[in-house]
Amino acid sequence: MSDHRNAPRIVIDLDLPGPVVSRHLYGHFAEHLGRCIYGGFWVGEDSSTPNLAGIRADVVEALRALRVPNLRWPGGCFADEYHWRDGIGPRSERPRMVNSHWGDVVEDNSFGTHEFMALCELLGADPYVNGNVGSGTVRELSEWIEYLTRADDSPMAALRRRNGRDQPWRVPFIGIGNEPWGCGGNMRAEAYADLARRYATYVRNHGENQVYRIAAGANADDYAWTEALMKALGCVSCGDTTAFEAVSLHYYTMSGTWADKGHATSFGQDDYYRTMAAATRIDELLTRHSTVMDRYDPGRRIGLVLDEWGTWWNVEDGTNPGFLYQQNTLRDALVASVHFDAFHRHADRLVMANIAQTVNVLQAMILTDPETGALVLTPTYHVFAMNTGHHDAASLAVHIVGAGTRQVAGGTLPLLSASATTRGDTALVSITNLDADAGCTTVLDLRGRGVTGHSATILTASAIQAHNTPDSPDQVRPQAFEGVRPHPRGLQLELPAHSYVTVELALEETDD
Repeated sequence: MSDHRNAPRIVIDLDLPGPVVSRHLYGHFAEHLGRCIYGGFWVGEDSSTPNLAGIRADVVEALRALRVPNLRWPGGCFADEYHWRDGIGPRSERPRMVNSHWGDVVEDNSFGTHEFMALCELLGADPYVNGNVGSGTVRELSEWIEYLTRADDSPMAALRRRNGRDQPWRVPFIGIGNEPWGCGGNMRAEAYADLARRYATYVRNHGENQVYRIAAGANADDYAWTEALMKALGCVSCGDTTAFEAVSLHYYTMSGTWADKGHATSFGQDDYYRTMAAATRIDELLTRHSTVMDRYDPGRRIGLVLDEWGTWWNVEDGTNPGFLYQQNTLRDALVASVHFDAFHRHADRLVMANIAQTVNVLQAMILTDPETGALVLTPTYHVFAMNTGHHDAASLAVHIVGAGTRQVAGGTLPLLSASATTRGDTALVSITNLDADAGCTTVLDLRGRGVTGHSATILTASAIQAHNTPDSPDQVRPQAFEGVRPHPRGLQLELPAHSYVTVELALEETDD
């Protein structure tokens, strides 16, 4: 451990709440990809696996504990080849289709609009429906919104009733295509911006349903794409926001290259630190995309949505390379924790984020064994669980003083990351020690309000490669953290190497 006299300090002004951290920053993503939908969420009503009208019951139970705020569907790349009418009506009569993006497999459309909306209702999550711009039509998307949200006797509302649903659903979020710069159509930014305005015009509000329209945004550091979308909006400060209410951004973390992304579990310290350096880059990307947006929207009326993020590794040996199945280690959990710290810092512009993906794909919350049916909660699942207290709480400015750094790939990686929020007479502080080898004595320098009590939880393991399996489901799991004691400035923490800690504070009441 570090000498406590020179310990780094995490300075937090508890009496200065900032922008609210929307619960939607903890959103999820479920694409028709590999075993995310089929074998993950959907097992069918005749399955021997306990299910709720075909939806796997234990998956629902596990996700409800995370308070999933929203779920994005049906893609991803799949969204721009999905035609929603193929997924309604009697399942035995639904046409089959080829999932050309993900494994070139044939699927039967047994999981469609009604099944997805039922899943959202079971989870208590808001639906985020991603429309088809790449191979669809304006009319197709317009009629889907009508089918979902209109209450009277319109043609699409009548069709919905014939398919068994009388009342419309509430659908607050609509995506206008996905990755149009790539799998969504290989478009130029200006060409897509014009299409986004056109499609969004016909994504209408029906009755009381108010739609938040999200234009498909940039890949990583393509700031020109963001600028093209903001230009297409016209004069935002004049109230011209009729086209769309937000733009999206995609960013994936890996230790290697797109051709060789690195292995999910067999990696060394150099790979670990390259991964962490890549993960912390999200702060720079959010800052710079926000700066571009500020030129056209200084009042920050247009939201930024990071609707795909997470780790992306080479697929597990022996699995279909188009299914993107990967294990999930403590390293992945720490990638998530530093992302959340960045999200909290950008809560004034970032309105939603969606990890890719919820079950069996990329940085999943849950892995299901195709042979035994066993369900495994990943280390990343536990980070989401430890962060539910941040949902819709007010952000607090956090300043880290005197923390160690490491030179990685020509840059400097801070070895401590932290963020904090407050709600009423409580505060929640998140701290990550990224040092793979060394623990760290750290002082929480708490100012502005008295602290009357605290409790703490830790997520760590014996090795950064540790992960959960059906045979060893608890190799990485949260535990009560006892390494906290009083300090003249607030609290002193003895953080183990490669660990994530949350500290809940009870605060003195204020006169407000």
